[in-house]
Amino acid sequence: MKSSKVQGRSSFQTTLVRKATVESVGIHSGKKIRCIIHPAPANHGIVFVRSDIKALPKIKADISRVVRTDMCTTLGDDNSNIVATVEHLMAALSGMGVDNVLIELSGPEVPIMDGSALQFTLAIADAGIKILKTPKKILKLKKAVGVRHNDKWVYAQPATTLSISGSIEFKHRVIGEQKFTFNQDMKFSEDLAGARTFGFLKEVEYLQKKGLALGGSLENAIVLDDEKVLNPTGLRFNDEFVRHKVLDALGDLSLAGMNILADVQLYKSGHELHTGILKKIFEDAANYEIVELSTEEETETKVVPIAGLGLVVSA
Repeated sequence: MKSSKVQGRSSFQTTLVRKATVESVGIHSGKKIRCIIHPAPANHGIVFVRSDIKALPKIKADISRVVRTDMCTTLGDDNSNIVATVEHLMAALSGMGVDNVLIELSGPEVPIMDGSALQFTLAIADAGIKILKTPKKILKLKKAVGVRHNDKWVYAQPATTLSISGSIEFKHRVIGEQKFTFNQDMKFSEDLAGARTFGFLKEVEYLQKKGLALGGSLENAIVLDDEKVLNPTGLRFNDEFVRHKVLDALGDLSLAGMNILADVQLYKSGHELHTGILKKIFEDAANYEIVELSTEEETETKVVPIAGLGLVVSA
C-alpha cells in the first residue's frame, strides 16, 4: 500500500468524542426510530446494528452490502436483516470527515429527520470529533469509469480531491434544469447538509395507498403539486432539488468504505447509478489504488476545523 499526502485533509482516521442520539420517524415505515451513533476504534469503519432484533445483527456500510436501491439505499446481511435509507446519515458522516462509528438503530431504517443531513450533522458536531492515531486510507481513481441507464448516467475520472457535479431536468416550473457542484473546499454544513429530499403530491398519495412512504410529510420532505411547493416555509436554496441529489450521491459513494479522490459527474442519477459506479470501479483493480495517507507532518492531538460549525477539539 502506498503512502501519500492529500492537501487539505487530516491524515488520521476519526471517530466521535461521545455518542450522538437522534430520533424521528422512518419515512417508509412511519414508525419512530431512535438512532445512536457510538464512537468506534480505528479501522472499525461505519457499522449499523439493529437493537430491535434479539441477535443484534451488525451490517457494515459497504457497497457489497447494498441489497436495494429503489426509493432509498438499503443494506442487508446474509440473514435478510436490513437497514434502509442510509444515504443521508452516510453523507453527514462523510461531509464531517468521520471514519469510524457504530450506529445503533431501533428499527429497520435510519430516521428521516427533516429529509436532509442537517440534523445528523449538528448531532455529530455536538458530540465532537476525535482524531485517532491510525492513518486514513484513500481510494484513488486511476482510470475514468462510467455507468448509464437510458438517458441517466454517472461518470467519474481521476482527481486529487473529491468533487461531485449534479445536473437534473424536470418538467415542472419550480424545478426545471438545475446544476450544482460540491467539493471539499465548500462548507458541507452550509452548502449541502440542509438540502431536503423531495417528491410530488400525487406520487406520495399513490405510495401511501400501497403502504409505502407512510412517514412522509411536509416536515421531512419538499412536496410539490402540479404548480408549486406546498411546504409553508418554501425552499432553503433556489436549487435545493439538485443539491439533494448531490447529497444522496455523497452518501452513496461513501459506501466505498473510505474517502474517494475523483471528479464525479451526475446526470438525472439516483441510488442505483450512484452505487453502480462504485461497483464498476471495484470490478477491475486497474481502475483504482488504495493509498495510506502520510502522517509525517501530523500531531497526535489537534483541533479539527468543522466547516461552518466552529472548532471541535479532539479528546
